[in-house]
Amino acid sequence: MLKPTLSELPKLAKDKHNENKKYFDKLKKKTPKNLDYVMQDLHDGEFRKTDCLECANCCKTTGPLFTSADIERIAKHFKQKPQQFIDQYLRIDEDNDYVLQSVPCTFLDNENYCMIYDVRPKACREFPHTDRKKFQQISNLTLKNVAICPAAYNIVEEMKKKLPL
Repeated sequence: MLKPTLSELPKLAKDKHNENKKYFDKLKKKTPKNLDYVMQDLHDGEFRKTDCLECANCCKTTGPLFTSADIERIAKHFKQKPQQFIDQYLRIDEDNDYVLQSVPCTFLDNENYCMIYDVRPKACREFPHTDRKKFQQISNLTLKNVAICPAAYNIVEEMKKKLPL
């Protein structure tokens, strides 16, 4: 499968949105027993040929949610108190979650490297969440992520071929 370019991705995702939504609705109603195994295989296969450093669109266009554990860990890394870290980098969003004050991510350097990679938030470590157990439960998140991440887009396209519903 050809990897969609970042400029093509939003249109491709938009064009597939209704099809993907119907697919995920069916997936929730009739979840294949082997879904987690299939998703792990698709995820691993895609990320063997995907270099996130070439893209970093997730870091450039969205911000992760920061859990209290993330805040504690990253603040410690910066030798700050958690509240200092919050005041300097985070804000509370409409869902009452801690998120970055702005995007692109403050911690992304000009070569697409994460300056806090070893202590990055859980949401960043798990993105695009295509290998998550009980994958069918995060279909709304996946619908958003296919418009951000070329790898997630490819994984969902392969998933529909491997698990026709």
